[in-house]
Amino acid sequence: MKTFKISHFLLLSLFVVLLSCTDDEGQQPEIAPVEPRPFQQLYDQGVDRYLGTITPISSTTVGPGVTEHVFNSADGPVCFTGKQFSMFTRNGSSNNLMIFLQGGGFCSPVVCAAVEEGIPFIPFGILSPSDPQNPVANYNVGYVPYCDGSMMSGDNEVDSDGDGVNDRFFKGLQNLSASLDVIVQNYPSPEKIVLAGNSAGGFAVHAALPLVRKLYPEARIYVVNDSGQGIGNPGGFEGLFTYWNSNAFIPSSCSDCIGSDGNLTGLHDYQLQQDDNIRMAYISSKQDSVGSASMGGPAFEAQLIEAAIELNNAHPERFQSLIDNGNAHTYIIRSFNVEVGGVTVRQWLADMINESAGWETVIELKKLIKKKFSTIFSIEDGC
Repeated sequence: MKTFKISHFLLLSLFVVLLSCTDDEGQQPEIAPVEPRPFQQLYDQGVDRYLGTITPISSTTVGPGVTEHVFNSADGPVCFTGKQFSMFTRNGSSNNLMIFLQGGGFCSPVVCAAVEEGIPFIPFGILSPSDPQNPVANYNVGYVPYCDGSMMSGDNEVDSDGDGVNDRFFKGLQNLSASLDVIVQNYPSPEKIVLAGNSAGGFAVHAALPLVRKLYPEARIYVVNDSGQGIGNPGGFEGLFTYWNSNAFIPSSCSDCIGSDGNLTGLHDYQLQQDDNIRMAYISSKQDSVGSASMGGPAFEAQLIEAAIELNNAHPERFQSLIDNGNAHTYIIRSFNVEVGGVTVRQWLADMINESAGWETVIELKKLIKKKFSTIFSIEDGC
């Protein structure tokens, strides 16, 4: 009986304390609203479905600080012709990270111009650790070769010759996801992330971005798209995304992520709107010989510059472009020290990554460079 009275008293005291936690009107304390997570709609659509599901079957040292990670094709990662897929990591001396996505063409129902085997890790250009002017020379590196034919976004198998046997394996999403898992396991907490790619890899940085953000929710990310801006003819990308089964990367709520002109400018704008902890850059020539192949140089140039201006106007502190004269294709590996409007590619990227006030759009014109859109003009001979 004594024990009951003590317990009853304790329960009564607890009840009084709980009542005192409310105000006189019986209102509960306010709960702060939860901030929406960037790219949640894409996660709901399944772009992250392979993260955390695939591990390498071997990891072998192949050079100073460089490790090759090989995957079992039966687990999903594979080149589009069925050849084995591997990726690389290289240890640096800082706590920063560069994720580099290599390029190499693409496969469509009409033509297939993709590389069949990934290009191995070669330390040139932005990948060079020995160039003292390379702004990422001492970064840890995750290097993802390209051989999937689907710009690292596909998840499909296709019978291309009609013999009843699938012979094209568009497994870019698995290749990319498995590679990013290796990268985060090796470099779990970088201060900065440079997410860079050229050609098909430039296109693929926009597929990788939501996955990188999920794995690194707090890091500052610098997105560098070299010669993969997604300038195309109307209907072109819709057809490719269906062929590759890549539509999960296009948010269902974004009606203009693929524009009526066929371009992916709206998708890049969506990404900048979703994530205010990123900076994004275009690097290209005006009439890129590869990017303009389906529409011609002049039409490509007009649409590229229109896209660059549109994105800069919408995000003036976080989006800039470096656009060269001519028709060269890719810069950050093969032409890292070329000058565009008086600034080298690597110095322009250093300004981006170091958040210099001098980082701004440069579009090379015939006789005179002006770097603010309000004053861009050219002076012809005799004027």
